[in-house]
This record gives sequence, structure tokens and C-alpha cells, in this order.
Amino acid sequence: MTHKEWILALGLIAAAAPLSATAYPAEGPIAPPGTPDTKYCLRVEPITGSLIGGVKCLTREQWAEGDVDVDEVWARDGVRVVG
Repeated sequence: MTHKEWILALGLIAAAAPLSATAYPAEGPIAPPGTPDTKYCLRVEPITGSLIGGVKCLTREQWAEGDVDVDEVWARDGVRVVG
């Protein structure tokens, strides 16, 4: 293979490698404490018809309105804390 082909092949491999959980590190088994205005960003399921998931940032109260316990899902889906 020529150098250009090697570079292209390595670039495709790197692009195809899945993102690890360290891209959005959770800070522990439960969500960090915060104020009532602190927003907790969690990974959410993709919208129907899409393969791309997203991240949604809401306060603990807003998550609770949707029957989501932030402390319960933080280790699996926690992304970051804002505020």
C-alpha cells in the first residue's frame, strides 16, 4: 500500500472506533450534589427514526417529573453537571 492508502485506512479505523464511556465520564455511582438550579446532563434515547442519541440537561426536579431518578441512572448515563 502507498502512504496515502495507509493514512486513509488508519483514518477509517479511527473514525469507526466506538466512543468509549470516558468521552463523557460520570463522576461516581451517584450524581454529585448541587443546588435546586443545578442541571444534570444525561444521555437519552434517540428520537424515533434516528440512530443518533443525545444529551439532555435538566434539574433534578425536572428529571423527577419524567419519572427519572438521577442518582439511579447517573453511573450509566451521566454526562456532566452544569451550574
